[in-house]
Amino acid sequence: MFATDRDLAAIEPNLFRDVQWLGQRLGAGTGSVSGTTLTLTGLDVALDAAGVTAGHVVSIDGVAYEILARLGPATATVSRVRASAADPSIPPGTIANRPAAVFTFAPQAAPVHRQFLGMLGLSDPPGEGELGPSAVKNPGDVAAVEALGVLHAVYAAASALAAPNSPLIARAEHYRRAFAEARRRLEVRIDTDGDGVADAIRRLSVLQLIRRR
Repeated sequence: MFATDRDLAAIEPNLFRDVQWLGQRLGAGTGSVSGTTLTLTGLDVALDAAGVTAGHVVSIDGVAYEILARLGPATATVSRVRASAADPSIPPGTIANRPAAVFTFAPQAAPVHRQFLGMLGLSDPPGEGELGPSAVKNPGDVAAVEALGVLHAVYAAASALAAPNSPLIARAEHYRRAFAEARRRLEVRIDTDGDGVADAIRRLSVLQLIRRR
């Protein structure tokens, strides 16, 4: 997928507090942070066993932090949520023995990602003569738009049983509009011949026709 949980948190930091019940819990325990090192005790699932890696998000006492690297079964390098994944890490400050859990919205992201690939004429994994996600040469731009689509999907699901004036409904509508506008404007640079240089631009608003042989 182009967008990670980190990308979702950069747009909506409270996502992992307010609607974490819609996410998939990868592990939970008690967390302490010194510098940028998170140590978890009483962890119900080891980080390596759960597949936790860079791009995931850990919620500590209701606050979302990026996971920059998994150091061991119960340790990781973390940062406050940065505006961009390319920015320097931001130490969270000292945290001692607070409830911590790693949640992911990958299940909600997967269908959005498949939709993106289909609209771009890409396949994952690519078959013979097909292009895959690695053909995209501006993945950061695509991730930002994909994240809006995931946020819309999450809040739409969360608001399904909400009262008519629920803030969840307003958030779902906000992200629906934001996703539609960002998708309309996105230009995806594609490397069609495998030389590492983009030589085509595709738009999500343009249908890609593929000739099968």
